[in-house]
Amino acid sequence: MTQTRRTTSEELGDAPPVRDRSNLILLVLCSAAFMALLDVFVVNVAFTAIGASYSGSDLSDLSWVLNGYTIVYAALLIPAGRLADRHGRKAGFITGVALFSLASLACAFAPSLWWLVAFRVLQAAGAAALTPTSLGLLLTTLPAERRAGAVKIWATSTALAGAIGPVLGGFLVTVSWEWIFLINVPLGAAAIVGTVLLVPETKDSSITRIPDVVGAIAIAIGFGGLSLALVKGDEWGWTSRSTLLAFAVTVVAFVVVAIRMAKHSAPIIDPALLRVRSFFWSNVTAVLFCTAFGAILPSIILRMQTSLHYDALITGLAVAPGPLLVPFVAALGQRLSRRMSPSALVALGNAFVGLGAVLMAVTATTEVNYWTQIFPGWMLVGVGVGFALPNLLAKATVDLPPARVSVGSGIVNTSRQVGYVLGVTMLVAILGTLTASAADSLDSFRWGWWAIAATGLLATLTSFGIAAQARADR
Repeated sequence: MTQTRRTTSEELGDAPPVRDRSNLILLVLCSAAFMALLDVFVVNVAFTAIGASYSGSDLSDLSWVLNGYTIVYAALLIPAGRLADRHGRKAGFITGVALFSLASLACAFAPSLWWLVAFRVLQAAGAAALTPTSLGLLLTTLPAERRAGAVKIWATSTALAGAIGPVLGGFLVTVSWEWIFLINVPLGAAAIVGTVLLVPETKDSSITRIPDVVGAIAIAIGFGGLSLALVKGDEWGWTSRSTLLAFAVTVVAFVVVAIRMAKHSAPIIDPALLRVRSFFWSNVTAVLFCTAFGAILPSIILRMQTSLHYDALITGLAVAPGPLLVPFVAALGQRLSRRMSPSALVALGNAFVGLGAVLMAVTATTEVNYWTQIFPGWMLVGVGVGFALPNLLAKATVDLPPARVSVGSGIVNTSRQVGYVLGVTMLVAILGTLTASAADSLDSFRWGWWAIAATGLLATLTSFGIAAQARADR
């Protein structure tokens, strides 16, 4: 009986097919970036619940749960990314995810509010490492033909965090606010295992200069001092020794930043880039736009939870329509870009954000109605974000030399985080305490929304400066 012999690919001289792991790599890297941004939105929704857990904490103290994270993230984003580019993006990514996950676990068991703030700072350091390295690994490990699509998916994943973050955060807070941090632990562990098994190491051997860590620390101290002075000024007294000392520390820190920019071989912000007018005005607009958005999101959350007495889950559901509107408006903006310049679309978006704040201010009454006083203005803000943010990010680095685009992108993201810090600080300084009468609380919210509207208007004006480079070239 003749036995049929099966011929193998090795006998034919062919190597076994190599499995394409691009989709798995994309999933791992996007999930970590999603996790880092998700944390920002879920903490907003959990703000009131966190405050209730720590007796004696007021709004100015609670603001550091947001600002402590954002300040450190903004300060370390560029140096962490550059160090990872030099020494290994995979190692930097794993380190960032591990630190973020362990700090999340510590946040859940923080014995006091200030321990929670300290652990949030560690979270921010992890996020500053994993965010740029996740994008860097995408661009260096995936095939060239897949990179453009992968970057869009990466950007979409971070936008998705903004859409589902409030709802997921609200659901978790109904169990316990600690779960908004605990959920990061299994997600982080899965990302680390996936990275170890799937993602190759990459680095840029051409990078020889160490980023200016002293300048990064000075930035953190400067914005920390400014935030402290503004949120505590009313309580301490605007001419008190403590307030004046905080302002003095701010001034000294920013002087140090300016000196380091001028003298360091690898400054956090390269002065030469700021001489590119479209890049300069993009960063100015990014700071103003994110100041407005960084203030209006917590303002409506606080309004719903203190005046309507919404729990965290209902608050999350009430916030969700705004972020869900963003991708549809962004798609519309893509079509309008054939007829309108990017700077005009950015200006239109900022105008919508300002108009949303105006609508909230003029319709607000002591008796709060979500559908008539909050929902319409919040939808206008969603339209504004959809028009402004994608075009702002796309235009910011378009006039930079190709070799400086990565650094420029890091600076723009840092400007965004600075805006969020200023927005939260501005709101807290205006609202002060929410334990006053309903009428006083209403006046505080109105003043906050008028300040946001003014910031949106200013951002509308600076948006037109983004086109300055093209006009100069012509």
